[in-house]
Amino acid sequence: MSACILSCDWGTTSFRLRLIRSADREVLGELVSRNGVSDTFSLWKEQHAGSVSRIDFFKNYLKKQIEKLGSTAGIKLDGIPVIISGMASSSIGMQEIAYAEIPFALDGSDIQTSYLEEVPGFPHEIILLSGVRSDHDVMRGEETQLIGLNELVALPAGEEAIFIFPGTHSKHLYVSDGKLVGFRTFMTGEIFDIVARHSILKDSIEPYQSAGLPAPAWDAFLKGVQESGAGVILNSLFKVRTNQLFGLLDKEQNGMYLSGLLIGSEMQTLAAGGNRQVVLCSGNNLFELYKNAANALGLVGKTIIVPPDIIDKAAVAGHLRVFGRGSLTLNKSNYE
Repeated sequence: MSACILSCDWGTTSFRLRLIRSADREVLGELVSRNGVSDTFSLWKEQHAGSVSRIDFFKNYLKKQIEKLGSTAGIKLDGIPVIISGMASSSIGMQEIAYAEIPFALDGSDIQTSYLEEVPGFPHEIILLSGVRSDHDVMRGEETQLIGLNELVALPAGEEAIFIFPGTHSKHLYVSDGKLVGFRTFMTGEIFDIVARHSILKDSIEPYQSAGLPAPAWDAFLKGVQESGAGVILNSLFKVRTNQLFGLLDKEQNGMYLSGLLIGSEMQTLAAGGNRQVVLCSGNNLFELYKNAANALGLVGKTIIVPPDIIDKAAVAGHLRVFGRGSLTLNKSNYE
């Protein structure tokens, strides 16, 4: 295996590039931006579609970020392979790759890849990783994190488990016998954003922060979680307005109440999910919210909570796993 790789997690609204030492997964340098696939595609379509191919436009952006990372780290990065997961392999990304299908092995052996050779002007080989599909759902990125978690933590053996990846589009991944066998998408984060910015409720709430909040704000969040179980979310949402009109909650507390309603609605499906082990895989920004929701719904006894610092390393571990399965030297034949 190459001594180092460039690990790139290129999502819809975010870009993260890390220089990784392969032997111990040490991060030698990192660059993060908000230039996700969606904005990059829109810029290409609006300004360059007639003159530059989509793949070259994405590669040009990637090259600039690699050069910036190398300058910051004080290392010349030419020749280091790039492994990319997330929306870069979608229809609006660098190059579309067909989804892998379930069942999907957690050792990375079922992932689809596309190999792009090193060329003059771009001195890096690229491996693009696909997403996964079921009959009614799709994802790109979480499957690579799941492969990485299989490397980093002792996953439940001999039993079914549900892995929860909170986010704009939260994913519930159903795992059995070392394979992903199903998954569901919940638009929790996006619905919060739409309601908070574009609905009649936007003037009834203030954005919340999950750390350092006073007890009344958390009480409002837990009230939302509990009321989500009534099964009438469309009615409960309007209570955000009446909470403010009647002075029952201040705007920050009301934001927490709204968050509790939506996260609780998502998590209620787990409370009714039988005896499956639940594995909560959240980054720092949502960790406390989902952990407290799990506690409120009585899920603690069957929930494994993966620390946020481990989640932060999951994509890198997944990239290294897939890269290691391909070849010690990385050659084109491994990826055709």
